[in-house]
Amino acid sequence: MLTFVIRRIVIIIPLMILISLITFVIIQLPPGDYLTTYINNLRASGTELDEAQIQALVSQFGLDRPFYEQYYRWISNIVLHGNLGWSFQWNSSVNEVLAERLPVTVALSLASLVVVWIVAIPIAIISATHQYSVFDYFFTFLGFIGIATPSFLLALIAVWMLYSVTGYTVTGLFAKEFLGAAWSWAKFCNMMSNAWLPIMIVAVAGTAGLIRVLRATLLDELRKQYVITARSKGLTERRVLFKYPIRIAMNPIFSTIGWLLPSLVSGQVIVAIVLNLQTVGPVLLRATLAQDMYLTGSIVLILSSLTVIGTFISDLLLAWLDPRIRLG
Repeated sequence: MLTFVIRRIVIIIPLMILISLITFVIIQLPPGDYLTTYINNLRASGTELDEAQIQALVSQFGLDRPFYEQYYRWISNIVLHGNLGWSFQWNSSVNEVLAERLPVTVALSLASLVVVWIVAIPIAIISATHQYSVFDYFFTFLGFIGIATPSFLLALIAVWMLYSVTGYTVTGLFAKEFLGAAWSWAKFCNMMSNAWLPIMIVAVAGTAGLIRVLRATLLDELRKQYVITARSKGLTERRVLFKYPIRIAMNPIFSTIGWLLPSLVSGQVIVAIVLNLQTVGPVLLRATLAQDMYLTGSIVLILSSLTVIGTFISDLLLAWLDPRIRLG
């Protein structure tokens, strides 16, 4: 096991370097850059810039340097100083832009994940152990609806229904007086009073999908020979169920950590836009459209790194949970 962990860590290091290089290449692939868009917008508004001003801006943003030098400065600042670069669009450092939105994004995503697991796991176990019962049919039907309904459409329906019934618009996470304010107990309470709707909406699709996957996996395990043998030896149904079938049926949940960690940071982008949430997802979309290269590249690099780390954690958890994987 220790050899496996060391080997995976050694592989991760060159993989992260390759990911950072690919990320920097991708964000520079579209024609033009932020400065070109910025100058075109100024000219469209009637403001003309002479060549000296343009060259000064190019030099200020470091766009006159070769590709390899831009990449080296960017990645070296990240590794050595933790500096993710400068956001042209926000006219602020990327660290400050993400620091305002990252805690909120992670908090909402974690809360949604906890709701998904608390609701989905018991329902899936009961559905599998009571196959073709009324309970099973009911939640199978709800699961199909939850999977088939896009989250952003559900968000629109929920906002419309709440406004029609109560006259209260649930959009955004903070009241106007708390936008841009420092964190305090009052701001936290204000966020929690508005966070329940996005948490429930994001959790719906995740709950429906997890119920279907866990139910199907557990049904397969319950039909296997080792379960029949355990029952024939007189073990109680609870002991038979929790000893191995449920442990092995949880494998799909642990194997999804590879994309679970980046989803905690990116969040549901379209849902966040519909509900006007101050999370990282809309920032990534705006930065991509505006060709804000360092902000876009930093977010993509963070998401890619979390995918690699999440996959590594998944492998460790699966090896610990399933003896077959550990012995293999």
